[in-house]
Amino acid sequence: MPTTARGLDELRTLGGRDLGRTAWLEITQDRVNTFADATGDHQWIHTDPERAAAGPFGGPIAHGYLTLSLIIPMFSDLLEISGITMSVNYGLEKVRFPSPVPVGAKIRLHGTVDSVEEVKGDGVQMRLTFTVEAEGGAKPACVAQAVYRHYV
Repeated sequence: MPTTARGLDELRTLGGRDLGRTAWLEITQDRVNTFADATGDHQWIHTDPERAAAGPFGGPIAHGYLTLSLIIPMFSDLLEISGITMSVNYGLEKVRFPSPVPVGAKIRLHGTVDSVEEVKGDGVQMRLTFTVEAEGGAKPACVAQAVYRHYV
């Protein structure tokens, strides 16, 4: 069950809040291939399962940027915001990919709200830390510090 924030006043109270974890999401070869088509990144470690089986990871892996991009839909499972007119992804402070995500693995998102600050134009800026966990993995697949702005 996601955390719900209605308007800026409730968003302001979320600083320091652990938003929990999402359900698991399986990373399929079809998803990896679709991402490769969308980005033009057809490197064999992602899209050629036979060749990748003999490669350094023992099989195909998801693109790091695919893993990063999945934060957006998974984040909506952690936080629902209403009572605002616009939200923008303002950017990323730091992104790391400590371990690969093998095709067939399941991932989930853990999110924490690091801070919420006022911004000009009747809005707030949220800094969040997102950790993409791979089921059974010793290290996270991705750790990203993101910045979002929300306006009324």
